[in-house]
Amino acid sequence: MKISLLQVNTVVGDLSGNADRIAAGVEEASRFRPDLIVTPELSLPGCPARDLLLERGFAERGLSVLEDLAADLAGAPPVLVGFAEPNLSGRGRPLYNAAALLRGGVVEETFRKARLSSGILDEGRYFEAAAPTPQVFRLGERTIGVCIGEEVRGGGEAIVNLAAPPFAAGAPARREEALSRLAKENGVPILSANLVGGNDDLIFAGRSSAFDAGGTLIARGAAFAGDVVNVDLARPTPQAVAPAAPAPESEIWQALVLGTRDYVHKCGFTSAHLGLSGGIDSSLVASIAVEALGPENVLGVLLPSPYTSAASVEDAQELAGNLGIRVECIPIAPMMEAFDGALQGVFAGRPRDTTEENLQARIRATVLMALSNKFGSMLLSTGNKSEAAVGYCTLYGDTAGGLSVIADVPKGMVYRLARQLNRERPVIPGRVLEKPPSAELRPGQTDQESLPPYDLLDAILHRHIDCFESPEKIVAAGYPAATVYQVFLMIRQTEFKRRQAAPGLRVTGRAFSTDWHMPIAARPWWQGDAR
Repeated sequence: MKISLLQVNTVVGDLSGNADRIAAGVEEASRFRPDLIVTPELSLPGCPARDLLLERGFAERGLSVLEDLAADLAGAPPVLVGFAEPNLSGRGRPLYNAAALLRGGVVEETFRKARLSSGILDEGRYFEAAAPTPQVFRLGERTIGVCIGEEVRGGGEAIVNLAAPPFAAGAPARREEALSRLAKENGVPILSANLVGGNDDLIFAGRSSAFDAGGTLIARGAAFAGDVVNVDLARPTPQAVAPAAPAPESEIWQALVLGTRDYVHKCGFTSAHLGLSGGIDSSLVASIAVEALGPENVLGVLLPSPYTSAASVEDAQELAGNLGIRVECIPIAPMMEAFDGALQGVFAGRPRDTTEENLQARIRATVLMALSNKFGSMLLSTGNKSEAAVGYCTLYGDTAGGLSVIADVPKGMVYRLARQLNRERPVIPGRVLEKPPSAELRPGQTDQESLPPYDLLDAILHRHIDCFESPEKIVAAGYPAATVYQVFLMIRQTEFKRRQAAPGLRVTGRAFSTDWHMPIAARPWWQGDAR
């Protein structure tokens, strides 16, 4: 028995376009002469469609497109297509997360998801759960079990899984381990067709996979790229097994490149620009943008102030030369002087403070957004997760943009990604990797004047954000109490900034954009314990 897994990159809401993408994949897979072709979960509407699923007529239009697709594929092998099925019972949620079996030019049968995700996809908002019973169909002389998403139930001589697991570092490997174990426990082959691509802040890694009845991996699709994975279950040995990412840095890099490319293109843009400060964050984001969009489609903008060092300008220019991108230099000193003059009267008698520092960031954002408006280019924000966590950023300043590329990347990982990139080809100037991080908003400023050392900060943030640890537990683990409580307070006080920042690509298990749901107007419950 031969089965093809279509690892397709869909566009949310583009029902007809997604049908065309599926049809193109079916045509390619048909050269393998498979007995069955499987698409990912919700491949027809795109995932996550979020509240598009609640718009009147959307699911009905999807059903019409599905029926047309079935007619178009009348001469093809049977195809399982993930779609949103209207719930006509009048009870429960309006839809089912379903799979349609297209055979002989019609929608022959449908299968529904029973175990709905309560996480970032929030499926309970849209879908009614089906009864948790095995769902099977006949394929010649064989019985095939069908399951959707995380649920993998027994039933059939082989199980096919339509899936759309959002990417987080390490998650693809853990999913493969789980599927291998389930195949061995059930004593049947399991084949999973996984979604690939970036949709808003979520990234889908692909890596569709197949396991034999003993749990051995026999096929794996490409990571972070479209693919057709052909599997012959009659062959006892591994077949087309694409390599797995060798390190977290490699898969995070690939995820960020794919997420940036798809977000920019699916939003209708062809080019992007960003402010180049000569620092590590903007250097990494520029490198990702070039990999995603090509150097001809990326503009670096230097916005030096009177406090910008000559070394930072040199580093930014060297980076741009290494990447082969065009550069514009727009000094902001005249604009700073204009603001100082306009505000001189109302600010009379008050000393200069962070107000003037934040004005610099907001002036830069105004210039960068003007370039976006004038040239139709997407502004990429360059802030990292460590800064976003504790508010080391300026609202309406460096938080501005259409996409925050590394918003879910801690500062330590920023450096690791940069060093990995330089090992492959020297891109980021060595001085950028060695000098103390600084926003350069006043003479001699460094990040560590306002923040704990980044290695300490990242460790505390990881224990709290990713591991859900309380301040008491972190202090008990040996971290300095004053620093821990300071960091916790900064996290809580900054929620309003994160709510208004550009969307950020999710690459960890708990991103601020999708996994973090904290109130803004709230008193920290632990504040009475702070030292």
